[in-house]
Amino acid sequence: MNVYDFDNTIYAGDSTFDFWLYCVRKFPGALRALPGGLLYGMLFQVKLCGRERFKEMFYGFLRYIPDVQKEVTQFWDCHESRIKHFYLERKKPDDLVISASPDFLISEICHRLGIAFLASPVAPDTGKLEGQNCRGPEKARRFRAEYPDAEIGQFYSDSVSDLFMARQAREAFFVKGDMVQKWGI
Repeated sequence: MNVYDFDNTIYAGDSTFDFWLYCVRKFPGALRALPGGLLYGMLFQVKLCGRERFKEMFYGFLRYIPDVQKEVTQFWDCHESRIKHFYLERKKPDDLVISASPDFLISEICHRLGIAFLASPVAPDTGKLEGQNCRGPEKARRFRAEYPDAEIGQFYSDSVSDLFMARQAREAFFVKGDMVQKWGI
């Protein structure tokens, strides 16, 4: 099994931010959630609130989207082409995406790619986290809980926060843009 981070690894960009941009262009009323998201973003940066609280405030824009699942489908109709070629050339049916992005957003593209995924559980109608953010050590814990006996052949990520996953793989690769290099861990 090969395991991939999603944003800036196999997807060119941050899918959550891109989905936000897509939604606010279509539903400008979603900008009503922006002040809270910005405030909590600043509080997170100065370590006065946790990542989970910041993310919930950011995801508040979802309350203003009439049919989130419909918008997710249409978003991927427009953005599926941003899946990087390096991934499409390596893709295997037993690949797994593991991401801190919201599960409702990642599920559609992984279904289209025909691969499994683990992501942060987020209620699409409210933006509330329904479990732990799938990042850092939590990513590795979630992986082992779902796949206790799985062996990771190759792991790919753009983030040093994924060191916990990289250490579990036979080989790990660091992705920067379109460049893929062996991760020296």
